[in-house]
Amino acid sequence: MVIAKVIQFRRGRKNYTPRHFLIEIPEIDSREKAKEFVGKIVKWKSPGKEPKIITGKISSAHGGNGIVRAIFEKGLPGQAIGTEVEIK
Repeated sequence: MVIAKVIQFRRGRKNYTPRHFLIEIPEIDSREKAKEFVGKIVKWKSPGKEPKIITGKISSAHGGNGIVRAIFEKGLPGQAIGTEVEIK
């Protein structure tokens, strides 16, 4: 299990994709290392009394600096940006 950080929605200049998120994994700094995580399951746990768990899957590497793109079953809320996710 690896703890990673949600960075941002996958977005363009005028559009964003609500189910696609960019995730930064610590100590991963190249595209080749990021490709090893493709296909792994990602879980985000909401803070609060009754935590919700939203799962997703890592689909591909994003750029050359070790960022990965994950597609979640439902869109994460905006408060998820900057929080931690678990990669299994």
